[in-house]
Amino acid sequence: MDFRLSVLDQSPIPEGFGGADALRNSVDLAQLADELGYHRYWVAEHHGTPGLASASPEALIGPIAAATPRIRVGSGGVMLPHYSPLKVAETFSALSGLFPGRIDLGVGRAPGTDPMTTFALQRDRRQASPDDFPQQMAELLGYLSGDLPADHPFVRLSATLPGLPERPEPWLLGSSPQSGIWAAELGLPYAFADFINAGGADIAAQYRADSERPVLAVATWAICADTEEEAQRLASSSRMMMRLLAQGRLIAVPPVEKALRFLASQVSPPSSRERSRRAIIGDPAQVRAGLESVAAEYGADELMVVSITHDHDARRRSYELIADAFGLQAVAGEVAARAAG
Repeated sequence: MDFRLSVLDQSPIPEGFGGADALRNSVDLAQLADELGYHRYWVAEHHGTPGLASASPEALIGPIAAATPRIRVGSGGVMLPHYSPLKVAETFSALSGLFPGRIDLGVGRAPGTDPMTTFALQRDRRQASPDDFPQQMAELLGYLSGDLPADHPFVRLSATLPGLPERPEPWLLGSSPQSGIWAAELGLPYAFADFINAGGADIAAQYRADSERPVLAVATWAICADTEEEAQRLASSSRMMMRLLAQGRLIAVPPVEKALRFLASQVSPPSSRERSRRAIIGDPAQVRAGLESVAAEYGADELMVVSITHDHDARRRSYELIADAFGLQAVAGEVAARAAG
């Protein structure tokens, strides 16, 4: 295998359970991912939805890192327009000080929610926040690297980050050409959201061409089960969520039987947006082949697997089967042996 495998977790909330259950499930899944040999575990940022508990990645990274001995942990990502660059730098510096060499700071521009919730997240609501992401990003990276210009009004603050000398590894997230341009210009690793935009191969190729040291991760949907039939059944929960999302209706992750009844009752075909979303669903051999195809399409150094099921044990089993299909534990053991020398 010439690419790494990692996990992107959106902390799905199953119908009949609460957000606290989903957050505990995230910690549990991270522990399993660590044991199975996945390379990193990122937690997403979404706001104002009954289906995802991932509103605060910075609050979830610490408990996950404390519960795991090896795996890298980070944000997939922090939606920077909501925040002060200094506050983000301080938070991830503290996490890096507590968990040296294991913390990633994935940063995105998207709001992760609807316009009303975006406005509710603002501290100053007299007017909409400015669209100044490039300036925010430059300031954030300046704090982390300690190279803000000498005449910058906040230059002294980079020396006060609480976790120094440890630092997080910054990444830029995106699903559009502009994000790839910024990642190359800033010399950052780039994580592309294939589960949002499955037509990103050209964007990735341009990033690799423009970057001096390109590092590319691709996040893609996948659900694996012992049989293709069972995997398709499990996927019905996320399909129902996406169908209703396209109608502006947000729900918790429905049980399989409820989702199957709902999908069978639909007379209109899936929207073009639904049809354009890539999902790799099947038995271990099928999912391995699908993931390898995505990695080859993008020239990816790493794939981050995104999975949503109603049943937490089914989600655990999906990641177990994928790890086994790629021999992750054996690979992790070889890497550890080489590191030990």
